[in-house]
Amino acid sequence: MGNFVFLIIMVPISMLFTGLGIYAWRRTEPMWFFAGTTVAKEEIQDVPAYNRANGKLWIGYSMIFWISAILGFFKASIGGIFMIVGAIVGTLALPLIYNKIYDRYKI
Repeated sequence: MGNFVFLIIMVPISMLFTGLGIYAWRRTEPMWFFAGTTVAKEEIQDVPAYNRANGKLWIGYSMIFWISAILGFFKASIGGIFMIVGAIVGTLALPLIYNKIYDRYKI
């Protein structure tokens, strides 16, 4: 039963981050990263490439949760450990990777 509950929790979380990646990928305006900030079109030299990179960032982050969901389906404790470690490492890596993306595409 715990495995099923874990799956019910992890799939929507995974879908949320995957959806954010797809949204970023398809945006015509530059995608922001930090809450409450915006990125002006004039700041970015190649907006579609910048948004694709942001989309890949979020889809990559969602993979932590998809893998956790699959692992958790078979053994909730393993999926939980993977999710906690992956989320901590991923959360620390997200701003670092985003800053590299921003620096690469800024004018």
